[in-house]
Amino acid sequence: MPAAPSAAPAQPPTTTTSLKQPPAAERVYTHVKDAVLDRRYEGGTLLTEGGLADAVGVSRTPVREALLRLEVEGLIKLYPKKGALVLAVSAQEIKDVVETRLLVEEFAARKAVPASPRLIARLEQLLEEQRELAEAGDLAAVAVKDRCFHAEIVKYAGNEILSRLYDQLRDRQLRMGVAVMEAHPGRIEANITEHAELLEAIRGGNPEEAAQVVRRHVGRVRELVRGEDR
Repeated sequence: MPAAPSAAPAQPPTTTTSLKQPPAAERVYTHVKDAVLDRRYEGGTLLTEGGLADAVGVSRTPVREALLRLEVEGLIKLYPKKGALVLAVSAQEIKDVVETRLLVEEFAARKAVPASPRLIARLEQLLEEQRELAEAGDLAAVAVKDRCFHAEIVKYAGNEILSRLYDQLRDRQLRMGVAVMEAHPGRIEANITEHAELLEAIRGGNPEEAAQVVRRHVGRVRELVRGEDR
């Protein structure tokens, strides 16, 4: 009985999906938002449609779409026929963000006790990564890792409504974090030290001490970012 013919080797799918770029408006949005958050575009910078179109390599139509989206998010203000003004961080915004962070993070710090071994291990990992990024001088990445440390505790608290509220603060937190580190380089090491103190309070099973560390740590932001008033 003749043997069945061997199957032909499978051919890799001929698709270029992985090579496709995001839509033009999304590329402009990401370009501007990243630059605003890490302060390459500082408050008071006037952006033009033509300049952004050239920078990203797109036409002006997707630039307008991206700028409208960023205005809704409160990062820029559009001025017809002039361009988009990057908004500085206001005193009211600082106050609002700090008060909301304290509301959420003090609650979460108390709820984190007793902590699971998994939470402790994750916080240790984030703290070490923050140290490495600080040594490398990558302030934008340090700000992201800083926020991740706090967000991990908020997530562990298990309140989905508060977690969603906290997620809405992300962009403002990152922008303020970079501003503080640029203006006060010594704050980078202080942040890491205070994170270590918070980790030890949680590890030690002391909810009130953890909440007090959060209060001191977050409260410093309001004092240090006052120079960003508009």
